[in-house]
Amino acid sequence: MIYRVISEVTMVVHFLVIAYIGLGGFLAWRRPRLIWPHLLACAWGLVQLTGLVECPLTALENWARAHAGERGLLPGGFIDTYIEGVVYPEAYITLVRLVVVAVVLASWAGFLLGRRRRARAAGV
Repeated sequence: MIYRVISEVTMVVHFLVIAYIGLGGFLAWRRPRLIWPHLLACAWGLVQLTGLVECPLTALENWARAHAGERGLLPGGFIDTYIEGVVYPEAYITLVRLVVVAVVLASWAGFLLGRRRRARAAGV
């Protein structure tokens, strides 16, 4: 039972991390200190896209599922299991990635513009 709970909690955390990678830059508009963790999360996301390093959340979920007697995630990991082919068709992976990059870059641009406005308003 505990292993099933661990795998489910890990899945939820994974969704939250992916949402943060996509949308965390917008949080930094209100809380500027959040831009640094967001930059790190995005860098980690890029590393994950290379496939050179296994995501620790994927490893944890696979471990918990194995101990719970369940099958692990698909070979492509979390995204292949829960998102690709479920949330959007597999054929659109490149388009989805480009949209995510555009959203992240827009959030960073908005962050920088807001920062510049605040600096001007403060007379710096």
